[in-house]
Amino acid sequence: MKNLRIGAQLALAAALTFGSLVAGCNRISGAAPEIKSEDDKTVYALGLLLGRNVATFNLTPRELEIVKTGLSDAVTKKKPLVEIDKYGPQVDALARKRGNEKAEQEKAKAKDLVAAAEKEPGAVKTPSGFVFKSTRAGTGAQPEAADRVKVHYEGRLSDGTVFDSSIKRGEPAVFPLNGVIKCWTEGVARMKVGEKATLTCPSDVAYGDQGRPPTIPGGATLIFDVELLDVMKAPPVSDTPPPAAAPSPHAAPSPHGAH
Repeated sequence: MKNLRIGAQLALAAALTFGSLVAGCNRISGAAPEIKSEDDKTVYALGLLLGRNVATFNLTPRELEIVKTGLSDAVTKKKPLVEIDKYGPQVDALARKRGNEKAEQEKAKAKDLVAAAEKEPGAVKTPSGFVFKSTRAGTGAQPEAADRVKVHYEGRLSDGTVFDSSIKRGEPAVFPLNGVIKCWTEGVARMKVGEKATLTCPSDVAYGDQGRPPTIPGGATLIFDVELLDVMKAPPVSDTPPPAAAPSPHAAPSPHGAH
């Protein structure tokens, strides 16, 4: 049974991208594969998805070539260069090691990022460590942690990569304020309806060392531009218990990048 889990992890680690495999198999001709048909595009997309799922390994160019070799040998049924029973169990350990190293690098970068955000006019560094900056005043209601809020937002990594945006989707997000990351719970609670703000969120008030791979790396500081559109007060707590047959409430929707 243990080999099933090991085999699945190895398959994922080895199959870095299907596009890379095809490119590796075309070394004789020296030409990259042409992506023409719908099947070609789908196979290429499969490669992208596999590649994202092994981002935790932070492979060097040399290691990428080794992965291609392992993948090619497996597909062409060549004799493996290593014993899979010996080295397969080490895949998880390597993923954890590389993930921890990457998280420490991200947190080191965050110090300068947070310090720069704190120096911007009107910015405030909160006791919990994130930086709040109002960019447009609001005049409406101010939410409490138990309330539901409607917002438009965009989330970026420290390098400017947008990982989630309700604005691009064209649909505001509605969610309970106490059901998201701490930076959001505290930050949006500072806002009034109609207000816009930028939240600079270190990992310890966001997704921690684990991140949300492959979109958000471990240790990442996140920057959110948020517009508070509406506040829906939580219903009053009743002293009367619900009927035994009452259905469970559905989970409230929440932004993809701010769970």
